Amino acid sequence: MVLLAISLNHPAHFFNWGFISISIPNLIMIGIIFVLFFLALLLPFPTHDKPKGK
Repeated sequence: MVLLAISLNHPAHFFNWGFISISIPNLIMIGIIFVLFFLALLLPFPTHDKPKGK
């Protein structure tokens, strides 16, 4: 059995903002997904350089 570096034997902490209540781990994952999405929009696709004259 693999031991975890952190203990998961406790309830998660929640972020409350008005009627929105979300756990901190889920909020972190949503943030990572948004960052990756915007990086995918901004970074250029790799291109293959074609030799000139052909």
